[in-house]
Amino acid sequence: MVRKSFAGINLKFRFRTIQNLRSQIPNGKRLIYALVGAFAFLLLTFNFSVAATVEAKHYTELQLPPLPEIKIPKYERFVLQNGMVVYLMEDRELPLVKGTALVRTGNRLEPLEKVGLAGFTGAVMRTGGTTKHSPDELNEILEQRAASVETSISETAGSGSFDALSEDLETVFGLFAEVLRSPVFAQEKLDLAKTQARGSIARRNDDPSGIASREFRKLLYGKDSPYGRTTEYATVDRIEREDLLKFYQQYFYPNNMILGIVGDFDAKKMRSLVQAKFGDWKPNPKIAKPQLPEVSPANSGGVFFVNQPQLTQSSVLLGHLGGQLDSPDYPALSVLNDVLNGFGGRLFNEVRSRQGIAYSVYGVWSPRYDYPGMFIAGGQTRSDATVQFVVALQAEIKRIQAQTVTPKELAFAKESTLNSFVFNFQDPGQTLSRLMQYEYYGYPADFLFRYQKAVAATTAADVQRVARKYLKPENIVTLVVGNQTAIQPPLTQLAAQVTPIDVTIPNSQPQVKN
Repeated sequence: MVRKSFAGINLKFRFRTIQNLRSQIPNGKRLIYALVGAFAFLLLTFNFSVAATVEAKHYTELQLPPLPEIKIPKYERFVLQNGMVVYLMEDRELPLVKGTALVRTGNRLEPLEKVGLAGFTGAVMRTGGTTKHSPDELNEILEQRAASVETSISETAGSGSFDALSEDLETVFGLFAEVLRSPVFAQEKLDLAKTQARGSIARRNDDPSGIASREFRKLLYGKDSPYGRTTEYATVDRIEREDLLKFYQQYFYPNNMILGIVGDFDAKKMRSLVQAKFGDWKPNPKIAKPQLPEVSPANSGGVFFVNQPQLTQSSVLLGHLGGQLDSPDYPALSVLNDVLNGFGGRLFNEVRSRQGIAYSVYGVWSPRYDYPGMFIAGGQTRSDATVQFVVALQAEIKRIQAQTVTPKELAFAKESTLNSFVFNFQDPGQTLSRLMQYEYYGYPADFLFRYQKAVAATTAADVQRVARKYLKPENIVTLVVGNQTAIQPPLTQLAAQVTPIDVTIPNSQPQVKN
């Protein structure tokens, strides 16, 4: 009784305090304090004596419900007369509308002597304003509505996006259409982008992991390959505003674009709005799918080293070229990934836990949609454990080829893969994005569900088969970024010849216009 009395007095005191606070704060913050009050009420009324009597269970004894069936929300797909493909997916949960346009382009299509051109084109499309609105006017209109319009060009695609409240949809969508259709590529914004790019080049050797990732791609794909080359001062200096206009005019047409919109809208009205803003955009009848660059391994084996005397640890990467997502063996390779990785995976258990020689460790078969990806393994380790770490990774790659995974390993890996599958459909926008990507790269709309079924059907024999077929220990390229003096025993224990890599940034003076 005494306990209940004190609890009641304390509860009344807390509620009175919250009520006093509410009278002194703006309406916009009262919800936060109401939640605090609710939490206090739950905390004081919870029967801790009952909770204490509940026996804790080991995680292996927990009974979890089966994964929910995943269904794609209803959507509409249509094609405008000018060839633009449009997806509409209504989602009335929040008064928001989001949209994305995918354009068949990418920085892999830019010329070698002007690496960085596509990135500048994607950035200055937005920052440089349109024929109707200056950059400052665009920014002001969007900021007043807490909205956004963004553009960019990545390795394999161009994209434009918008995000707006439902009530501002027509205004923001109009600006989005302007940016895609009539950018002016203001010279001062290009100059700013080039200055920022030079700053990034100057700092690119500050991060050892960044050095390792950049140089490893060069070793696998080749330093002049679109998948391995890097922006340099010289390539930045060669890029002019006219280059941006030419690159834009080569790829930005409605019949080279997929538009997807999701959110709080009426599909019929949205269809009319799309027609009004994009329907009169003239297509390019001569445009065709770009010819993709060929990929072949630049190196088949070898040990390479980047000396960074200031480091106290090594960043290690090893691997070779991989495959594409449309491989029929991709599901089994995904299960192989989960056998190797994560808490309970072979690499974590052996290299990090048992041997204790890694801060982080992983080994991943990482395919791409339309060009060969990589098999890449690596992590970070102490300088004096570098050779041991590489040997341990090599041993685990060979072991998964030679030693069949146990039923426990297989069950854990498949469960991890299938459980993570649901996170591909956390919201309608994510689902719509996948549908668009599959069409963009020529994959079937149900690709992910086929993958899910194939993962569930994967056997231990499948895992060992794909490990033997796709992992090539004899072709593995090894790269170490570390302190040469501190790496003892030396890397020559891994190979008689260790090839040094010079990461000195080539100097170039910016062009000065008269």
